[in-house]
Amino acid sequence: MQLNTIKPAAGAKHAKRRVGRGIGSGLGKTAGRGHKGQKSRAGGFHKVGFEGGQMPLQRRLPKRGFKSLARPFNAEVTLSELNQLTGDEIDLLTLKAVGLVSELAKSVKVIKSGEITRKVSIKGLGVTAGAKAAIEAAGGSVA
Repeated sequence: MQLNTIKPAAGAKHAKRRVGRGIGSGLGKTAGRGHKGQKSRAGGFHKVGFEGGQMPLQRRLPKRGFKSLARPFNAEVTLSELNQLTGDEIDLLTLKAVGLVSELAKSVKVIKSGEITRKVSIKGLGVTAGAKAAIEAAGGSVA
């Protein structure tokens, strides 16, 4: 195969519609634009969402909620996820290495969801009160 011999598949390409080229073409005179009006004129169109001067839908509806810009940098880890990890020292780097939190995460909080049955030492992570109690009850520590 050579670059100068490559062609599209048969039937993949078809001739562009040539408007305004006489009555016999079927698209002569008004060239498929109909009669009069803004859309029939050259350059006569409007911006997306324009409703002829009526207040557009996207401006009539109320704004609702917000998206936190900090969201990709905060993460949560449950007690049951910690229970499955190997190793006793758990910090942000170990969680990233295992893939429990994203690489973008800057702060991680341990929440009380599930059970923890082994002794773990948590360093540099946020911990809820319930999770702290459960970790210490299992013989672990929170620093």
